Amino acid sequence: MKQVLKIVPFLALLIIVTSCSSIKVATDYDKQANFTNYKTFAFYKTGIDKAEINDLDKRRILRAIEAELLAKGFTKSENPDLLVSLFTKSSQRVDVYNNAWGYGAWGWGGWGPYGAGFGPGWGWGWNQPSVSTSTEGVLYIDLIDASKKELVWQGMGTGYLTQNMEKKEALIKEFVAEILAEYPPGQKK
Repeated sequence: MKQVLKIVPFLALLIIVTSCSSIKVATDYDKQANFTNYKTFAFYKTGIDKAEINDLDKRRILRAIEAELLAKGFTKSENPDLLVSLFTKSSQRVDVYNNAWGYGAWGWGGWGPYGAGFGPGWGWGWNQPSVSTSTEGVLYIDLIDASKKELVWQGMGTGYLTQNMEKKEALIKEFVAEILAEYPPGQKK
């Protein structure tokens, strides 16, 4: 019994760590669409041109989408069943942390009894918050029925972006793979 109690916290931690992905994915789809009928795809240039992202990242995303769809058995075609479009959004996140130790918190840092200015003592110090910023990006991948020109599936991935060139391509591939792992709907992974 003691061995089981020692293993339980480890297993709980393992489940938490492995279930946390850096990318949050959500999907929506037309429940009337028959996804088994879709075998070919092409990129919807009109929609992709409107995406507010630089051309280098746009090409990286398109290559990643193409690789994922080909791996799922799709064929790229001039007369496709599905049109693939995308768009992106990003927002700046600012986090302000008030450090409770050292300068800027109740504790050592003031002068005199309770910071009254009469020599070193316990009191209120000088607050120097730290600020960090990060960019959260959202990638939407739209699959449009080519004959009806209707959206049949949309995947959305949200995560933090990087400007590091080596990591950027891998992150884009991860975003696309995580999103398209949800296609077709109802398919168990």
